[in-house]
Amino acid sequence: MMLDMSRPTLKMKSVKLACDNAPAGPKKDEALRHLLAAEKAHEEMAEALANNQLDEAIAALR
Repeated sequence: MMLDMSRPTLKMKSVKLACDNAPAGPKKDEALRHLLAAEKAHEEMAEALANNQLDEAIAALR
């Protein structure tokens, strides 16, 4: 079974886990900023913005 990663709630869990497991440093700090912005956007029902912020968080960890 494949997870639908276009859904922010599932994607958020995955990104949060990746952030939690990332080593401390500037990449983790940037990813956490994007994750917080995604959580705020999700609360405001702005799913497109939340998805974009989650993508930015993933990119920051690379």
